[in-house]
Amino acid sequence: MRVWFLCKVKYAKENEQGLLKNVSEQYLVDAVSFTEAEARIYDMLGSVIRGDFQVTNISKSNIVDVFFFEDIDIWHKCKITYIVADADSGKEKKVTQFMLVTAHHVKEAYERIYESLNNMLVTFNVPEVVESPIVEVFPYEKDDDLNPPIPENLKPLNEVNPS
Repeated sequence: MRVWFLCKVKYAKENEQGLLKNVSEQYLVDAVSFTEAEARIYDMLGSVIRGDFQVTNISKSNIVDVFFFEDIDIWHKCKITYIVADADSGKEKKVTQFMLVTAHHVKEAYERIYESLNNMLVTFNVPEVVESPIVEVFPYEKDDDLNPPIPENLKPLNEVNPS
């Protein structure tokens, strides 16, 4: 299960008039710990933001899933509710979850979250969709540099003739 961390970053951003203005932006990072979230945000933004920037806050997010559509990068936070039966007591329980989806406007976000969740086995409702202040989402991506390919001039030990 993914753990999403909300990272707030403060830096000086150039506006349309060419003046520097201090801004604070929010980013969502998939990480296993606060330490990894901080390291990943510094790594991801270090090449994007010119000058110094500071991570002012990191907190665990209540986001459980993210749906990215490539045509737009405006994030909308959707509240999803559904009813499940407790296996032990047999009582019904209302479950609330929050998900992010990219869309041009709230109506499209509502339609896209229904499209993305159409394979759920339970009936769900979307009582709330709001535009999110999150600028960008950084999901975990497997790093291929962790296991680089073996160079051609090297052989496994079991293929080497002992002398």
